[in-house]
Amino acid sequence: MAEADAVQDLEFEGNTNWWAVLEAVQEHWLGSFLLNSLGYALIILPAALLIRRLKDSPSIKSGQGPVNHLLKLLVFGDSDPLSDVEEGKVAGESKSQGTQEAATEQLSTTQYCSKLMFCIVGLQGAYLTWGVLQERVMTQSYDGDKFTNSQFLVFVNRILALVVALTYIIATKQPRHSTPLYKYSYASISNTLSSWCQYEALKFVSFPTQVLAKSSKVIPVMVMGKVVSNRTYSWHEYLTASMMSVGVALFLLATDSSDNKHTVETTFAGVIILLGYMMFDSFTSNWQSELFKQYKVSSVQMMFGVNLFSCVFTVGSLLFRGVFFSSLGFLFQHKEFAFHAALLSICSAVGQLFIFNTIAAFGPLIFTLIMTTRQAISILLSCFIYSHTLTAQAMVGVAVVFAALFLRAYCRSQDRKGSK
Repeated sequence: MAEADAVQDLEFEGNTNWWAVLEAVQEHWLGSFLLNSLGYALIILPAALLIRRLKDSPSIKSGQGPVNHLLKLLVFGDSDPLSDVEEGKVAGESKSQGTQEAATEQLSTTQYCSKLMFCIVGLQGAYLTWGVLQERVMTQSYDGDKFTNSQFLVFVNRILALVVALTYIIATKQPRHSTPLYKYSYASISNTLSSWCQYEALKFVSFPTQVLAKSSKVIPVMVMGKVVSNRTYSWHEYLTASMMSVGVALFLLATDSSDNKHTVETTFAGVIILLGYMMFDSFTSNWQSELFKQYKVSSVQMMFGVNLFSCVFTVGSLLFRGVFFSSLGFLFQHKEFAFHAALLSICSAVGQLFIFNTIAAFGPLIFTLIMTTRQAISILLSCFIYSHTLTAQAMVGVAVVFAALFLRAYCRSQDRKGSK
């Protein structure tokens, strides 16, 4: 009897040690990243095998029924040719859109300024609030408890964005959708990982550091563009990318002996995570660009497709790690956190709609200027609210980066004028 009790004690102690090790691994950023990736893999690998099998099945294209139609959309997309009637409708819609664009150009100065101001207030309000809340959730405690699960925040963001995109699609007329649904999964994986890196980085670097790194993501975007699409770039793009590199280096290497939080705010781990963010985010934008070109998908359709798979991946990884219900428990236990998480997600989803509307109405140059200004304001706001200090060298670095961003926007606008 004593021996049996001893064996049970050893087993209990072994299980306890195992769970302690697992919790320690999940608390470390690299362990969390690897467990998330493993959770994705457990979904991706069976799905990839299923898609490969379905591609070789002739009955999928010719079969009938709702299940067969759903599988066809997943693997092949809606690739049926348009009938003459449908083509006439599309042509009519295109003509109507052209008329609407001409009408937009003929807006009075008051109407133009009012619409522009609406977009500016919407973008600035949504993303400035989003930035402040992001730092609040990841760096501050709630009734003495700190929330550390970045993946759960990504899930909350994505599920609300999915609902917003679906509502927008139902309420508005969208172009015919022909993209195989599984192709959204590539952008979804990289987008989910980049968002995770964005939240996780705030455990190691200050928000101003994160914003400056995100402002400089054009550098890895250019690298990925060369690798994925074999793109070529003009001299001013290389110049501004170099200026951004210098500005970020000045900022990261800035030291202030009076700032005791410097070693916490800027660490090697934080820099690695930010590099991961820029790499994943640059792949996302380049992959989405290829889908836009190949399938003529709308921005809201892209938003829906990417967020659909993101919800699947994030839920799968949270369940795999065994932290989904504990995160929900934290959400229900701390009402302030629940409010912040919900508002964070609303700002993110609504901000995406303002992005689409601003680019459609005023073009990418105006949008870039608005968002560049927003990034500069968000750094100042973060320093004011959360008492971050910037040395003279750091401020020079910030100035160099934003000068490069404005120069890039100006040069690209000149290139467009010259090509017309």
